[in-house]
Amino acid sequence: MHLRKQSYLVLIVLLSLALILSACSGSNNNGASNTAPSGEAEQSNDTSTSAFPRTIDAANGQIEITKKPERVAVVHWGYIDSILLFDLKSAALALPFTEKSSALHTDSYKPYVDKLGEMVVVGENTTVNMEALLSYNPDLIIAGNSINAEVTDQLEKIAKTVVIDEAKTDIWSNWQAVVTKFGEILGQEDVAKQYIDNYNAKLQEVKAKLAKVEGTVAFVQVRNNAVWLGGTKYLTQYYSGLGLKAPNDPAMEEGVELSLEGLSKLNPDHLFLGYFNYVDKSQPAMTDDWEKNAVWKSLKAVQNNQTYAINGELAMGYGPIGNSYGVQAVLEALE
Repeated sequence: MHLRKQSYLVLIVLLSLALILSACSGSNNNGASNTAPSGEAEQSNDTSTSAFPRTIDAANGQIEITKKPERVAVVHWGYIDSILLFDLKSAALALPFTEKSSALHTDSYKPYVDKLGEMVVVGENTTVNMEALLSYNPDLIIAGNSINAEVTDQLEKIAKTVVIDEAKTDIWSNWQAVVTKFGEILGQEDVAKQYIDNYNAKLQEVKAKLAKVEGTVAFVQVRNNAVWLGGTKYLTQYYSGLGLKAPNDPAMEEGVELSLEGLSKLNPDHLFLGYFNYVDKSQPAMTDDWEKNAVWKSLKAVQNNQTYAINGELAMGYGPIGNSYGVQAVLEALE
């Protein structure tokens, strides 16, 4: 009888130990999510100060970062998406437009903005506000060698500055390289890799779902006083990424400013209208007048009810959050 009780006790201990080990294993497995940021936020908590010091190869030399940055200022307006993916207590941003019209207030950005303990705007309309930057008191500044060329000397006097080579990193058509570089700078390579892997998996999933889409597809930026055609060279996420077919026209590669007649010449079967007043409807859109014109009404996409309104600042931007939004918006429109 005594031996049987002992056996029961040993069995209970072994079962308890197995449950504990299983729970620990589950808590450390972040999995692969195509709709994070929850995955990135959990993964980033594993980043420790042991990743520092580290030396970064930058356009302004070999920059040593001695400890984990706590207050990071990003003064290149094209880097906003990239910095928001990472685990930061505080960030200062220079915006491409005004804060009021910024995509930061959209649902796509909200999960990323909310996880920041503090966010400060230190520039609008591509101009860095040096007074606001000084007041923010960053311990690290991330800049670009072209966009921020005229103020680099001033930036380096404020805090340690990493200047990214914009051409080498190909920032306007390869956000994955920018995110990878940010992961290196911040000691969060795991966060960068997870987002990129999830995005690429999502891209393949959507591509398969849209394989039967027929006809040509065009994307245009609709601003208050101009309409710009998105070129295949830059909108790789939609054309080579999703396998969508562009209209057969020389302007399609680089993109070009469009007149209504120019759009009529392209005459795509599907037309995505990337409105830049998508957030702030009080601003006008160039197509407001076009829609009253007979030429507009003769477009195939208009006649077949295959025009789709999307946020142009996001879907036709250069960053990961915008691209992820755009891929999902295209799926919902064309599926």
